[in-house]
Amino acid sequence: MAQILVIDDDPTICLLLQRTLTRSGYEVICVNNGQDGLIKAQELCPDLIICDWVMPGLNGLEVCSQVKTFPELATTFFILLTSLGSVEDRVKGLDAGADDFLCKPIEMNELIARVRSGLRLHELSQDLKEQKQLLEAELAEAADYVTSILPEPLTSTSLSIDTRFFPSRQLGGDGFDYFWLDEDHLAIYLLDVSGHGLRAALPSLSVINLLRSQQLSFVDYYEPSNVLSALNQSFQMTYRNDKYFTIWYGVYNQKNRCLIYSSAGHPPAILLETKENKIIKQQLLKTPGFPIGMFLDAHYIDQELVVNSSSSLYIFSDGIYEMEQVDGTVLGLTELTEILKEYQLYSSGDLDLLLASLKCRHGQDLFEDDLSIIQIDFS
Repeated sequence: MAQILVIDDDPTICLLLQRTLTRSGYEVICVNNGQDGLIKAQELCPDLIICDWVMPGLNGLEVCSQVKTFPELATTFFILLTSLGSVEDRVKGLDAGADDFLCKPIEMNELIARVRSGLRLHELSQDLKEQKQLLEAELAEAADYVTSILPEPLTSTSLSIDTRFFPSRQLGGDGFDYFWLDEDHLAIYLLDVSGHGLRAALPSLSVINLLRSQQLSFVDYYEPSNVLSALNQSFQMTYRNDKYFTIWYGVYNQKNRCLIYSSAGHPPAILLETKENKIIKQQLLKTPGFPIGMFLDAHYIDQELVVNSSSSLYIFSDGIYEMEQVDGTVLGLTELTEILKEYQLYSSGDLDLLLASLKCRHGQDLFEDDLSIIQIDFS
């Protein structure tokens, strides 16, 4: 049985509405002022509210505005009962959140028709709300799965690795991994699929599983450019699939401290070396190459360097520096590099401090784009 709350300071109107609606099969509760109406609305969470506009104390417009601020009353259908018939008054009512109007004197057939219509919309809204909650729960489970397959922090005799992953929504297109190819060679990569949500997360998971299992055919996983070429052959865009992704892939030889890397449209990794007198030497590690999936004949190349001690390598997605700051400007890669330099000197390698600093600049906990970062400290 649908529950209706009537708020009106006129006892006669209350009695009339209660008897009419009860005969039509509804449960009706009446209160005679706006303040009590608000309390009762929160207590009952009725399906529909009929509220008089002109009342002493809290009027109908104020009741409506406050009702619409309560999440538990978001789908409750609100009818304003009024003798005010001007367009300006109706605009005020709609701006306050009213869903419908009933004009005095009340015509009972019209009342029943508007109540039936309002309850149908309320039921539809409830269904949509439940479907949304179900979808959010399923997406949360999928997000937990994505997080569960990402690698744990790693520590060896030659390096340590820490990571952070913050999807912009419950699912994102970022992904990363690192694994030993043999006792001396560590493969490291980070990718960023275009877009957000499930359609971006699925290709990211596919790449992670494919590289982790080393199932790409005829691929030398020690040669980054060869890996990117094979991925480009396997993940071409089509008219049914508009997804492409950027990636940075490197292999570190801990015996000779050599890092060989290649990138496909991805932001440069930043290598910072702390020298004497707290001077930071920086290198941006990037090679030319189109994102994976854009062009079948894309070409990728390798570069290599020797990593000195007291160095840290930061690999990240573009969400970390393309974020909007509190003042409306975009952070940018140059300013991020300066932030990383200061972080390198004073943070003791705690990525939570770095992310807290970025959130402070952003002014919000949720970022517009997915954000992933790998920090590798070389001993």
